Amino acid sequence: MLTNHHTHSLYSDGSSQPEEYIIEAVSKGFHILGFTEHSPLPFENTFSFKQENRDEYVALMQNLKQKYSSQIAVYAGMEMDYIPGMSENFSKVKAEYKLDYLIGSVHLVKPENNDELWFTDGPDYRTYDNGLNQLFGGDIKKAVTTYYHQLNEMIESQHFDIIGHFDKIKMHNRNRFFREDEAWYQSLGSETLSLIQDRDIIVEVNTRGIYKQRSETTYPGLDILKQIKKLRIPVMVNSDAHKPHELDGEFGYGFSILKEAGIDEVVYFKGNGWGFEGIK
Repeated sequence: MLTNHHTHSLYSDGSSQPEEYIIEAVSKGFHILGFTEHSPLPFENTFSFKQENRDEYVALMQNLKQKYSSQIAVYAGMEMDYIPGMSENFSKVKAEYKLDYLIGSVHLVKPENNDELWFTDGPDYRTYDNGLNQLFGGDIKKAVTTYYHQLNEMIESQHFDIIGHFDKIKMHNRNRFFREDEAWYQSLGSETLSLIQDRDIIVEVNTRGIYKQRSETTYPGLDILKQIKKLRIPVMVNSDAHKPHELDGEFGYGFSILKEAGIDEVVYFKGNGWGFEGIK
């Protein structure tokens, strides 16, 4: 079963109309395509959904679901950006937008006692470096710990289905500031995985870093996936597509790293819950 549950159209920071992604997905033999625009945020930015487009988007998604129902299952989700004290309640947004499921993610890290935000994503590593130096005094342990604690706060305070790009904090690191095998870093990841296990949250294996050449492995990588296997946490492979041709970007790598970790099944949304599909 070919699925992608993490897709961005031009309603957030993707390139094209939703229907263009659906046409591409059908041509590639996809069974399921889920759209997950970046959730609205209370400040000006170039990447999140604009609240004034809500009614138009909800109507469009309903239309596209029906129009392509004989060819592919189309779902409307959202990638909720969690920022303490700033982002909306996830369940409220899900109801307001008539969404099928939610991804919970952290892209903007809020330091303690500071309203400025550390943007850890994007194509330019200098944004990451500047935020690290200006907001955390160059203390990478403090910065990364804040990221994982923000993930933990999201898990403990919000209801959502999938955690997005679990360890994306490593993207612009590239072993410059820390190594993934350091004890302090592994301890942070293990703490978050324990919370994920307790709340039956799905972990996506996000391939975007591979096909955009911003990471040497998926989010998360092999070591974390081995822990996920031991904890029996459900997983799925997503491309985090921002362009139609990216829908199956590096899926071969994504499934191969799952098998290397000993994981033999993935989950998919089936309209009224989650199902399991074996990896061949």
